[in-house]
Amino acid sequence: MSPKLKVLRRVSNPPVIKGFKPYGSNSANVISEPVNLLYEEYESLRLSDYEGCTHHQASVMMGVSRPTFTRIYASALQKIAAAFVEGRQISIEGGKIFFDSEWFHCSNCDCYFNNPDKEKPATHCALCGSHLVVGYQFNTTENTKAAGCSDECICPTCGFETMHQPGKPCSQQVCPECKSLMMRKRIQRCNNKQMR
Repeated sequence: MSPKLKVLRRVSNPPVIKGFKPYGSNSANVISEPVNLLYEEYESLRLSDYEGCTHHQASVMMGVSRPTFTRIYASALQKIAAAFVEGRQISIEGGKIFFDSEWFHCSNCDCYFNNPDKEKPATHCALCGSHLVVGYQFNTTENTKAAGCSDECICPTCGFETMHQPGKPCSQQVCPECKSLMMRKRIQRCNNKQMR
């Protein structure tokens, strides 16, 4: 029996830091190996404890089931507790994720890349350094379905849906019903069958 494929977890923004270091150790028995907090574990903490989302809301925003979100969140808490108790560094890296950000196309080398830093515009190609870059939208039915997305934006809080507007990220739109931030509706697949 083949292992179950792990669904990519959506991360809205990369963390602003790469980790934490303890200081003022009172013990010579401190473990030097850092605790590795995965990006999806960081995102679960951000959504649940910083943004105040419920586990259901956060699971929708990350594109995973609620039980999966709960497991990710529990793993994050356990790792942070181990780092505090054992006086270990925390390193934030790795994981099975994708950044919910705008995509760009380079006319010079024909590559596609995303820009996880939403504060700074993409001025050059991430691969060849060329300045011949243009914004790229997965706005055709074929592209959006291949990317696991649909042409609709959905509110993770109340479930309101609206058609996606090309060139305007769903995450920057406000739900007219409950004033929450919208997100791109994701198509879940199981054995090549579309599930709702």
